[in-house]
Amino acid sequence: MFYEVTSLNFSANLSEGDLVSSPNEDDEPENRLSKTGHTVVSVFLGCILVFGFFNNLIVLILFCKFKTLRTPVNMLLLNISVSDMLVCLFGTTLSFASSIYGRWLGGKLGCIWYGFINSCFGIVSLISLAVLSYERYSTLTVCNKRAPDFQRPLIAVGGSWLYSLVWTVPPLLGWSSYGPEGAGTSCSVSWTSKSYESVSYIICLFIFCLAVPVLVMGYCYGRLLYTVKQVGKVRRTAARRREYHILFMVITAVVCYLLCWTPYGVVAMMATFGKPGIVTSTASVVPSILAKSSTALNPVIYILMNKQACELTPVGSVHPLRILHISAHKQASAASTSNPQPPKAPLCFRNRLSSPNPIHASAPPAASHNSYKYG
Repeated sequence: MFYEVTSLNFSANLSEGDLVSSPNEDDEPENRLSKTGHTVVSVFLGCILVFGFFNNLIVLILFCKFKTLRTPVNMLLLNISVSDMLVCLFGTTLSFASSIYGRWLGGKLGCIWYGFINSCFGIVSLISLAVLSYERYSTLTVCNKRAPDFQRPLIAVGGSWLYSLVWTVPPLLGWSSYGPEGAGTSCSVSWTSKSYESVSYIICLFIFCLAVPVLVMGYCYGRLLYTVKQVGKVRRTAARRREYHILFMVITAVVCYLLCWTPYGVVAMMATFGKPGIVTSTASVVPSILAKSSTALNPVIYILMNKQACELTPVGSVHPLRILHISAHKQASAASTSNPQPPKAPLCFRNRLSSPNPIHASAPPAASHNSYKYG
């Protein structure tokens, strides 16, 4: 992932055979994983491929089968699922096969294509997660009696793809480049290039495609948790229960986001600004696997933990993630005692959280059944 590689420049006299052959030795990382190392990597990638594909497939089936899930906010969840599914189909499959053989199988053009589509789909997912955090925060805290519409979510979905293309097309045009990474069985941005173009691109990519989404998620979920804690002062058992549920979901989402993407960003910065060879082959593979694992984790966090989706499935009443909350709910009920201190949260938020439908309690009845449930 983070070794010095030769730029994959193509001249007009390249034969067809050159375009489909594996990158030459100068293009590949010097340090290699052992055969056992490649086997271990292929096992992890195989698990990510299987779970990521089927988890996102379940999500797509649920959206197709149940009309009540096709709500404005859930369009962002569907967008995340689609981008993660595309990563599994067009990215993880090729790196999985290459890890089995211990070498890159896609050739030079395949390497550029792999780096581009994985970066594009990955950034779409990251931006969608950041937008989703803002939507959750604004939906629960902003007093708005308008019925939910699809205009804003669809604009956000289109914007996430456009934003991703803005940052993934430049390497195809000469601002940095895509090349082999890690153990030579996958491709990404050429992190170790010391040219001005590459360094400037990597800095911008780190700021606008990793740091900014993290800050947006941190601010929105932080404000959401603060507001939910204020509502917890109300003498209502239901509000307490939803407080614990939202707290669990928010912490899980943020921790998994940071766990999957922060190591990748940190190691990339080390490879870009550190001494040559500072990142070993093993150290470069682990962050890449963690980043790819987000395709399997996102459906679990953002869809299968959705109470609305659980209630629509045949096994919703005994869903394992709901069982995990039973003890927390009981503790919340026991701890719900009188408190003379008035809550500081907005009145509209308190009404939404304490109502059977916590998102659009103030919306017209005809639109309320399509709301997204958190508790």
